Amino acid sequence: MDSSYILLGVLLFVAMVLGLEGLYQVWASRNSAEAKRVAARLRSIDNIDVQSPLSLERLSGRGRWQWIDTQLLPVMPGGEALRRHVAVAGVGCNAGELLLFSALLALAGFLLPVLLDKPLLFSLAGVLGLGCLPWLWLSRKRQQRIMAFEKQIPLALDLMGRALRAGHAFPTAVKMVGDEMPAPLGPEFRQLADETNYGIPQQEALLRLAERVPIPDLNYFVVAVIIQRESGGNLAELLDNIATIVRARLKLLGQVRTLSAEGRLSAIILIALPFATAALINLISPDFMAILWTDPAGQKLVGAAFVSMLLGALWMRKIIRIRV
Repeated sequence: MDSSYILLGVLLFVAMVLGLEGLYQVWASRNSAEAKRVAARLRSIDNIDVQSPLSLERLSGRGRWQWIDTQLLPVMPGGEALRRHVAVAGVGCNAGELLLFSALLALAGFLLPVLLDKPLLFSLAGVLGLGCLPWLWLSRKRQQRIMAFEKQIPLALDLMGRALRAGHAFPTAVKMVGDEMPAPLGPEFRQLADETNYGIPQQEALLRLAERVPIPDLNYFVVAVIIQRESGGNLAELLDNIATIVRARLKLLGQVRTLSAEGRLSAIILIALPFATAALINLISPDFMAILWTDPAGQKLVGAAFVSMLLGALWMRKIIRIRV
């Protein structure tokens, strides 16, 4: 073989490797974790001058459907709990927007089988499936935010403990946590510091923090600070002890999640397998599956299967969900 072809092949290979490396570097400069942290830090610095320091209003509660939160939810049973549940997720939308979006998806899930001339059972399944999608997404976002809170709480307690040992007052230590810690814990402590500075009693501000962040670890911190304010004691040592307990709990929780990962994967496979099998059989032989939608006995069997799968999913969730 001519040596020029070998050289050309080597050069093409090197060019491809360098091109892929360049594309990766371009992607990493904008999407890597370090680049995102730097961009978030720069945005926070840029927004210091434009944000009003006197505003304690939570911008996440604004929206075009705010009237549902302010007028409809207070008169609904469980409406206030729903509003707090959505606020904890920190998704940037209110409960009214989620209710409206869920209703629209449920309506689409009901009308689509009707337009395709499918039985009523399909419409009911569409209402249940599509109507629950926003709330499943909300639950996922809420769980991710709570996990982020849990990871940041020991670091925040250590920072407050060091600040108190250095001679700073408790409000100053809270402000340091708000300034130094990233989201989601930093903004919550920043709001706690602002509320205290603007005249709200410290105990009430701490209780508001516990309401905004309903996590047992943070509740321990709030209760400990309130008791220490009334009875006295070494608050820095108390915060260190709470941070140690929280770290031990998170370590045990990580071990439990690792050991229960197989059970969670099995639950996902068992829940998805009937739907995937039914869809595959329906694509291969539609007439074979048609009896389940057309015959009354088949519809009853499908309904019983849905109920049994729902009970099985709840039972598996109860087994693999271990609280620590």
